[in-house]
Amino acid sequence: MADSVSLAVDDLLNRAIEAHYAEIKAAVRRRGHSRATASDVVHDLYIKLAEQPGVLRGKRSIGAFLCRAAINLAVDRLRRSRFEERLFSGTQTEALVIAAETAAPDHGLMVEARLTVLREAIGALPARRRAVFILHRLHRLPPDEIAARLRISRNMVDRHLRRALAHCLDRLFQMD
Repeated sequence: MADSVSLAVDDLLNRAIEAHYAEIKAAVRRRGHSRATASDVVHDLYIKLAEQPGVLRGKRSIGAFLCRAAINLAVDRLRRSRFEERLFSGTQTEALVIAAETAAPDHGLMVEARLTVLREAIGALPARRRAVFILHRLHRLPPDEIAARLRISRNMVDRHLRRALAHCLDRLFQMD
């Protein structure tokens, strides 16, 4: 029984598409689509309706329904096409400028290696220079407060910071 109902529905769809094929294609072409696109839209409409067996039952004007459904599919296809054109319109250079949401797989290893080099560079600094650098960079103390704590002049704090930063940068650049 279910097979005979399914055959009747399939037969209704087949007969409707066959009877209104030219009319459906003409409706899609009037919306500015090419013949090839119109044929593709009718094919897509057939596939879509075949997945919904009872959709044609009870329609007063099957031809009008098929034309409207085909026009809607053609509009959807055009919107998708325009969206894809905008989405993929950039050049390779533009694509490379866009930041990735995730880091490169080797990023963690590279960061770890840079931190190791930086720790070694800080460790190699003379004691006073290392103290100034750590108080400034890690503890965020202003130069005046560092000078007061270590009982050195503000100029010496600045000199120690410049030399410590230059030393660390040299070590990091040697790595690259």
